[in-house]
Amino acid sequence: MIAALIRCVPMASAPEPDPVRRGARKRRRFRHFGRSGPPLRGEDRRRVGLAWGVHAFTASGAVVGAIALLAVVAGNLPQAAVLMIVALAIDSVDGTLARAVRVGEVLPGIDGRRLDDIVDYLNYVIVPIVFLVAAGYLGPWIAALPILASAYGFSQQDAKTDDDFFLGFPSYWNVIALYVWLLDVTPLAATLVVTLFAIGVFVPLKYVYPSKMPVLRSATNVAGGLWVVLITIAVVAPNLAQRIRLAELTLAYPAWYLLLSFRYGGLSRPPP
Repeated sequence: MIAALIRCVPMASAPEPDPVRRGARKRRRFRHFGRSGPPLRGEDRRRVGLAWGVHAFTASGAVVGAIALLAVVAGNLPQAAVLMIVALAIDSVDGTLARAVRVGEVLPGIDGRRLDDIVDYLNYVIVPIVFLVAAGYLGPWIAALPILASAYGFSQQDAKTDDDFFLGFPSYWNVIALYVWLLDVTPLAATLVVTLFAIGVFVPLKYVYPSKMPVLRSATNVAGGLWVVLITIAVVAPNLAQRIRLAELTLAYPAWYLLLSFRYGGLSRPPP
């Protein structure tokens, strides 16, 4: 009798899953690694892969910088100089690649500018200043000047202006370190140069952003690529470089950069 009554009572069926909640759970599963949303398909997978590749390329500069520091500690300054050039080359193209792939749209959870600044502070400030101290061109107390000045420069919200200029000397300490070493200037001269440019971080002059220049961009970038090749030759073939005074000849490109900065940038004035 009891069994028959149980069979007659309708059993409550399991509730249908709420499609909204089910979709939310599905999205949460993919809220990882810099993006959120439904599973990727086809072209979206390719775009995400390219975006991650660009971020990995940028981050590889930190690995290069760490190896450069190890070379400095080991006393292998030529190797450290080559690695500084490699890091400079990576930084010269990663921004263009990031804009081409639109990493900010594809991976909005990853701040590419912050990643770039972290890597740049290592390769443009820490590595070259340690290089100059290890090579005997700077004393530790003087070395503190560019490190502190660039920490201030990198932390400024307007370090890059709305019209695509750097505001204040953009911490090209790697370029300065290469020339101090290649030209073998005196410690006094190195100290004066470093002090002058450390002050320049606080002077509101606008320096051109080579990959975003409104004019002469192609010519300047081609000249920059040639400069990288020639300065590398000066590092790896010092005897040849000294015979033809290659390091001195390559100073034409930094001079061109400063000329363009003074011509198209100049002194930044606050709006009235």
